[in-house]
Amino acid sequence: MKHIGRRGLLAGAAAVVAASVAGAGPARAAGRAGGAEFRGMWVASVLNVDFPSAPGLPAAQQRAELLSLLDTAVRRRLNAVVLQVRPAADALWPSPLEPWSQWLTGQQGADPGWDPLGTAVAEAHARGLELHAWFNPYRVANHTDPARLVSWHPARRNPGWTVAYGGKLYYNPGLPEVRRFVQDAMLDAVARYPVDAVHWDDYFYPYPVAGQRFDDDDAFRRYGPGFASRADWRRHNTDALVREMSERLRTVRPATRFGISPFGVWRNSDRDPAGSPTRAGVATYDDLYADTRKWVTEGWIDYIAPQVYWQIGHPTADYAALVPWWAGAVRGTGVDLYVGEALYRSDANSPTEAWRAPAELSRHVSLARRYPEVRGHVWFSAGQVVADPNGAMARVVADHYRTAVPPR
Repeated sequence: MKHIGRRGLLAGAAAVVAASVAGAGPARAAGRAGGAEFRGMWVASVLNVDFPSAPGLPAAQQRAELLSLLDTAVRRRLNAVVLQVRPAADALWPSPLEPWSQWLTGQQGADPGWDPLGTAVAEAHARGLELHAWFNPYRVANHTDPARLVSWHPARRNPGWTVAYGGKLYYNPGLPEVRRFVQDAMLDAVARYPVDAVHWDDYFYPYPVAGQRFDDDDAFRRYGPGFASRADWRRHNTDALVREMSERLRTVRPATRFGISPFGVWRNSDRDPAGSPTRAGVATYDDLYADTRKWVTEGWIDYIAPQVYWQIGHPTADYAALVPWWAGAVRGTGVDLYVGEALYRSDANSPTEAWRAPAELSRHVSLARRYPEVRGHVWFSAGQVVADPNGAMARVVADHYRTAVPPR
């Protein structure tokens, strides 16, 4: 049976969904095609990048920091917050499957005394913001010692599920039981809360580390026969994760969207004539085993937010070349394109002249608006949205976000 894209199913069921979810949150009953410009910001919890500002803060202080970030989004005339709630096989909600995140209390598994995700959903909706729950599928730890994980951690109970690589510990994407478990872990949050979207970042198979190999030999022996190469098998594994999650999300909460924010280059054109006119050192298809363009054409996702983290005129990955390429990739698919923007690079002391200029990101928005397929932008990350060290965010707001728009 031919797969029916999520967008097509949602469009056909819009009236039923709207009736069934009335009152569940301002964005969930709305149609998804068309609509207002998407204006989002990422809020990273891993390593306390954005939230909370440090581990071990009192619950009241953590909650106040979260609400302050939501209020900042409103002041900047944004309409969506992408909150990282599963940074490393852990949880920012009371999950029965994985431990509380160490980035909350400083101790993995320790109850922080409040529910960050539940609070975020309710408070975002109260402010007219969408709340996208951001999950990392496979990262287990920023170290390689399973003994440092909480005693009941699934990675300790199932040591055959993990691979140590590049100084970190990952779940093995080649194991069907792993793919099922990580989906279960994420869908627990979706079942509990009316999140507006499930959001994944750019980490599938890990980024290459010179001189090291990702040891999935045993899984490849068990599940790889029939594939032309290990690379094809790995891409199949990533495809399976995306397709299966798309199907299961549709069942658990049909109006919740599914979005992915990959590294900004699918393939370079010197490797594939269908690729972008770039010469980036990494490409998702070849190095991360993530066929991001396929997910768009198959309709497995509702939006894609490529991290186009380069300036206009970059010599090997020009923003002005990548945005039209991505516009062409989504054209006619019904999948929304939001451009991921590197606000964190804007710095008066940057060694790159373009990033010292407060107008660089405003120029990005102006360029992207030439392409009707670009439906908005997402800013990395919340700390820079707040601090705005060289005034780049203020310039974007003044030039392009003069009035607030409702979430899509």
